[in-house]
Amino acid sequence: MAHCTSTWECELLDQFSRLHGAEDQDTNTGQQTGSLADSDGTTGLLHLSDEVLIIILRQLDPVSLLRLGSTCSLLFRVCSCNSLWVRHFQDSFGVGLPHATVRTIVAAKTAFRLVFMWRALFRNVHCNRSLQAKLFAEVPFPPHRYWTQWLVLEECVPLPSVRLPCGEVENLWGIPRDLFREKLHEELEEGEVLMFEWRELYNLALGHHGGVAEVFQHVLNQHRCNDHSELESMYHQYIQCRFQWLFTYWLFRQPAPFSRQLRAIYLQWRKHSKKKVAKWGGTLCDVRYLASLHYVTSDYWRGKLAQGDENVGIHTVVNYFSMCKSLVAWILGRDWGRLKRRKRERSPFRVCGWAKPSARHILQVYGDTLEGVYLLLKREMEETLVGHERFWQVAKIQMSRVCMLEQTAGNYVGWKMIEMLPYYKLYLVSGNSVYLEHVQGFLNRKRLIHDWVYLEENIWIRELLPDNLYSLLEFDTKILQGTLHGDTLRAQLGRLLWLYLHSGQQVYQEAVKGLVQQVCHVQLGYLASRALAPGRQTYLL
Repeated sequence: MAHCTSTWECELLDQFSRLHGAEDQDTNTGQQTGSLADSDGTTGLLHLSDEVLIIILRQLDPVSLLRLGSTCSLLFRVCSCNSLWVRHFQDSFGVGLPHATVRTIVAAKTAFRLVFMWRALFRNVHCNRSLQAKLFAEVPFPPHRYWTQWLVLEECVPLPSVRLPCGEVENLWGIPRDLFREKLHEELEEGEVLMFEWRELYNLALGHHGGVAEVFQHVLNQHRCNDHSELESMYHQYIQCRFQWLFTYWLFRQPAPFSRQLRAIYLQWRKHSKKKVAKWGGTLCDVRYLASLHYVTSDYWRGKLAQGDENVGIHTVVNYFSMCKSLVAWILGRDWGRLKRRKRERSPFRVCGWAKPSARHILQVYGDTLEGVYLLLKREMEETLVGHERFWQVAKIQMSRVCMLEQTAGNYVGWKMIEMLPYYKLYLVSGNSVYLEHVQGFLNRKRLIHDWVYLEENIWIRELLPDNLYSLLEFDTKILQGTLHGDTLRAQLGRLLWLYLHSGQQVYQEAVKGLVQQVCHVQLGYLASRALAPGRQTYLL
């Protein structure tokens, strides 16, 4: 899909939504110009003549011109100058408007605004059902004559052939009836209805009027007395919903084979609600939930891709999932037998519940690779279109880094534990071996704690230490930062263990051992005092 709008055009969406049909009139709203001299006697922008101001304002894009014109009534008048907006009209739509004609029919600023709103709506007519309801009516007029007048501007109209009376064609396209007689080689009766192709009508209008600019003038002349409140209302609705509409169309309006493939790739190895996914593509489908399943689609939903350009953004989304498809094929085509063999190797750490370890590893590789791709390309996606090749290049690099982290972890349990470390993501983004060394140091220190607990002389510790503290010393436990607050023994032990694992300072290791032994001694004393008491043993903690 082509890059249809530039950066300033995206900002115009919000600017024009707040304008009403009075741009060509000099309103008295805003700040007053005041005196022509500042209190210190210096000359400012407002002291320049209109001619000089216009020369300066020619350097501004449409958004900057609108913003400057909203500051005061004097600049509003100058920023509405026809010569400025005729140039922007030419640059945006590739059509030059003759100055004399513009003055007699409609102000160039108003013409720019109306055509810009129409083109934005027509460009996305495929996903705009409100506009489709008006354009795809069996008879386009009345009451849809207003929208048919805008269609005169378009060479390619996604509508079937239309049956129109010759009088209506003459009024809408400005094509004299003599051209129809010449075409059909026969006299036409008044009100006779003929079948027309839209492209054929456009070419007839182009030949009769003499060029594209004259066709634009004809359409704008027809609209000079029309009420454009419906266009403004639909445009406002469009700028509010354009990302949701385009995303929904892309997700659900694919041909059947591609739709099944997209759904499989979109949901592959992603945690999702089966109840919500079961309504895929239906009227009750929660599209916002589906967008939240991936970082990229979530950003698109909020208009954060490609500087807010919805068409370029959705193209980035398409390229992203094309990369996902290639990544899945690559992962499933690799030999993961070494991961299965590793299951049979004796690990120094406690590993439990390891059903289908290779599937878990593949899931982890896929998920972490995608997260790494997003972290690395997030800023680039916010600025411009990211192609499939760029995604795929980064994905291969990220997958190699994920596999390196997997090898460092030693097994799946260790891998799940280190994924929460800040060094983990830093290594994914940068590939710097320093962060990999930090991960290795973390695992080595965790191993030391684990080995100390399982020494033969510490059997009494394993027997006496309560489960809520013992779990902190197990290798398969993540220490969440939320559990480090408070004055409980678990929080105290968690803080000491956290400090030791991340800093490697010996003093924290000794503090961990001291606290564990202290708790066990207190527990042993308590049990000794209750040695003669019948019934089940109870713990202090």
